[in-house]
Amino acid sequence: MQIIPMRDLKNTVEVERRCAEENGPVYVTKNGYGRLVVMDIEYYERTMQKMYEASAILEGLDDVKSGRVLDGESSVGDIRRKYGL
Repeated sequence: MQIIPMRDLKNTVEVERRCAEENGPVYVTKNGYGRLVVMDIEYYERTMQKMYEASAILEGLDDVKSGRVLDGESSVGDIRRKYGL
């Protein structure tokens, strides 16, 4: 885990290098306290994709728990009949 003081943000090339090396977030502190997180765009996009997938899974599990499910075979049959497939 990389931690840098706020004043180091002036050296953008170095911050970018650290983000690439870390392959994760770089934490920025101000007066000794966490203030910002800087990360490579690829890491950010991967993280957001994982969050989206986890959210979709949790939503699906909630549907199952609440009984909001359909039988696969009969659903496919309904679609085939509806669209003449």
